[in-house]
Amino acid sequence: SIELYPFAQLIQNGIGSIMVGHLNVPVFDTTRNSPASLSKAVVTHLLKDSLKFKGLVFTDALNMKGVSNFYKPGVVDAKALLAGNDVLLFAEDVPTAIQEIKNAIDSCEISWSDVYSRCYRILKAKEWAGLNHLNPIDTKNLSKDLNSLNAELLNRKLYEASLTLLSNQNQILPLKRLDTLKIASLSMGDKQVNTFQKTLENYASVKHFNVANDASKALRDSVMKELSKYNLVLVCVNNTNVRPAKNFGISDRTIDFIDSVKARTKVILTVLANPISLAKFKNPLQYDALIMAYEEVEFTERLSAELIFGGATSKGKLAFTVPGFFKAGDGIDLGEPVRFKYVLPEEVNIASSSLSPIDTIVNNAIAQHATPGCQILVAKEGKVFYQKSFGSTTYENKVQIDNSFVYDLASVTKISASVLALMKLYEEGKIQLDSSLGYYLPELKGSNKENLILRDILTHQAKLKAWIPFWKNTMEKGEWKTSLYCKTPSAKFSTPVADSLYILNSYRDSIYTTITKSDLEAQKKYLYSDLGYYYFKEIIEKLSSDSLQNYVGKIYNQLGMSTSGYLPKTKIELNKIVPTEYDMSFRKQLLQGYVHDQGAALLGGVGGHAGLFSDANDLAKLMQMYLNQGTYGGERYLQTSTLNTFTDCQFCDDGNRRAIGFDKPEPNTQKESPCCSCVSMLSFGHTGFTGTMVWMDPMSKLVYVFLSNRVYPDADNKKLVQLGVRTKVQEVIYDALK
Repeated sequence: SIELYPFAQLIQNGIGSIMVGHLNVPVFDTTRNSPASLSKAVVTHLLKDSLKFKGLVFTDALNMKGVSNFYKPGVVDAKALLAGNDVLLFAEDVPTAIQEIKNAIDSCEISWSDVYSRCYRILKAKEWAGLNHLNPIDTKNLSKDLNSLNAELLNRKLYEASLTLLSNQNQILPLKRLDTLKIASLSMGDKQVNTFQKTLENYASVKHFNVANDASKALRDSVMKELSKYNLVLVCVNNTNVRPAKNFGISDRTIDFIDSVKARTKVILTVLANPISLAKFKNPLQYDALIMAYEEVEFTERLSAELIFGGATSKGKLAFTVPGFFKAGDGIDLGEPVRFKYVLPEEVNIASSSLSPIDTIVNNAIAQHATPGCQILVAKEGKVFYQKSFGSTTYENKVQIDNSFVYDLASVTKISASVLALMKLYEEGKIQLDSSLGYYLPELKGSNKENLILRDILTHQAKLKAWIPFWKNTMEKGEWKTSLYCKTPSAKFSTPVADSLYILNSYRDSIYTTITKSDLEAQKKYLYSDLGYYYFKEIIEKLSSDSLQNYVGKIYNQLGMSTSGYLPKTKIELNKIVPTEYDMSFRKQLLQGYVHDQGAALLGGVGGHAGLFSDANDLAKLMQMYLNQGTYGGERYLQTSTLNTFTDCQFCDDGNRRAIGFDKPEPNTQKESPCCSCVSMLSFGHTGFTGTMVWMDPMSKLVYVFLSNRVYPDADNKKLVQLGVRTKVQEVIYDALK
């Protein structure tokens, strides 16, 4: 009723062939030394007569010990034919096998009608396959053709459906409050960082450790000492096998080591092996969470890591009882994903082939020196279906970009830092959008900035000048003023502007004085300006009693944005930070790890309008939170009403497309738009001077991130904009949605 059920269903649905294994099944045949593959009771009476199977019956390999230990080559072949098999696999001695079969025919053990019927079935199978009109296939790309994207998608779905969460103490999964966790991963069995561990990096900062099965005691002791510094260890049992006699490759030494880790800190255990192996563990219920993934393949490693963070589901149920711990049918359902799920385009009903024009657009841009390289990420309904890096860090140094490289976001900083902070303060009732600048910064009273309204500043219609080149006031005849700069840091010169270049700490006051004394434009109309964000930085830090860097950094940490933040050199390896301009006028060096924007540089790299760095994956988490109207990872960061207020167009009737801080599509087709015309009018986002762009569309539930360093080596290079690269890529994405 259980074991034979799938076979009966397959037979009813026209399965073409079935293999019989070398298994001892006494309930069907008690004959000594007669495995199922050589048993007439199994092959003929059960499979052919009882189950009505009319297709081809294959033996298992006849050189295997399950039969070769009992019968000589040739003899075993004849016995297999006698049992009712049609196709005999892996004969050890074909001439002897043919002679033994002839002997069986001569002795009337096998009839000629049996031989004819077997041959007839094989010939019919060949005819069904079209071999009577042979047209050899093209074997070029054969593996790719056989392993289609739809097949890969089906495999992923099947593996995900099997994932079984057997324990979840205190609802630790999916992980929440990532800012409170110091996470390590531990692979028991693999010597190198594996797919499971690499996938974890999509969600949070994780330190990896590997202990191979043959690791020395010194290495194990060293790893154990390091792991005690973490308050959560994600353990994966790797290098398993299918042999019960060897406990599926999981040794007592491995189990003891995992238990020792658990004695020191929280442990989430993923077992990539047969669930029977759980019986070997002293107490599998002691772990803070236990994931049974059944098999060690790339799919299960990736999906198990996603499950831990809430990117994959846990719908599987245990098929049998593990005495003392689990019973058949056990399995905890965590519900739908709450963080990014990394999928094939086909999972969101997009053909992968429809996205191929992106490669053409980007590679053409790189060839024309519009940018050395870029990162692109697209997510629909919280599923990342496109994530790809192109090109290199510079044209000369061919360091290939990958998804872990970090870019200068330029003005995307506005909505990723300042506007994020302002929305938090708005919810706390600490700012009002229609209050004046002077209300929050009393030092502006008496100036022409005192009565500027925050809503007007955030929508770029407060009459502020577009920009002020502050850095030029710090130069004299093309050289740094010695009174303002020093090449080594000191108490008075501790504000870094670039590598080995520090500006007088008090110079920030000169910047604000210059802005405050600057003239206003004559008319109140839309004019994009950075200047208001210098003031917003002051307001945020005053009202939050914290630095802008720390205030938003806490939110990034909670979201798992491990690469995002100001001053990237403090936490990211320099070779992972993409350089921007060769600034020969001001800083006289290649900028790498220092903000490109001159004004933000004079503030030490932390500006309200610029200074943020990130990779595309981490930045997309924040944008997905915005698109989710304030939630991500099962936690709420902002209220829906707040997002609606800040992302709505404020003065569309006056010809100003802007929302509060966010950019919007241009409704006037005669004017230039920051995005393609394919997006909905509900969409919102921002672009950056260095060649960056983020765009969110509630209608299509789409997040689009494009990061580049188009300013290398010269910021005057406008080819990325002239070629319309960012919007053309966006158009391909929307065309694919259709």
